[in-house]
Amino acid sequence: MCMYIEKPLPFYAAYPLYAGMEQEQEHEKDLQKMKTYYSKRCAKIQQLVEDECDQMEYDGSMMFDEYPDKLMMENLCRKIENRYLSQENEDSDEMQAMDRRRNPEVRDLIRVLLFNEMFCRRCRHRRHRNYYYY
Repeated sequence: MCMYIEKPLPFYAAYPLYAGMEQEQEHEKDLQKMKTYYSKRCAKIQQLVEDECDQMEYDGSMMFDEYPDKLMMENLCRKIENRYLSQENEDSDEMQAMDRRRNPEVRDLIRVLLFNEMFCRRCRHRRHRNYYYY
C-alpha cells in the first residue's frame, strides 16, 4: 500500500499577496519600457505629471476621491502646463514659447497624460488596499 504524502507549499505560494506583487512589478516594468518610446515633449510632460501625482499620493488626497472634482482637475492641468511653459521659456526664445502657449494640443496632451496617470495610481491604490484589508 502506497501512501501519498503532500509536499508542503513554499511560504510564498501559501499567500496570494505574493502573486499580486509579482504581477504588479511586471506591469510596472512593462509600463516603464513603453514610456521610453515617448517623444521628447511627451517625456517632459509625463515627468511633470508624475512629479505632481507623487505630491498628491497620500490617503485622503483628491486623487483617490470617488468622484474627483472637475474644477480641481482643470486647475491641476493648468499648473502642469505653466510649469511646462516655464521650462520651455528657459530652453528656447520667447517667441516660440508664446506659440506653444496658444497650442491647444499641448493642453490636451497634458490632460490625457494626467488623467491616465491618476487612473493607474487609483487602480493600484485600490488593489493594495484590498490586499491589506482581508
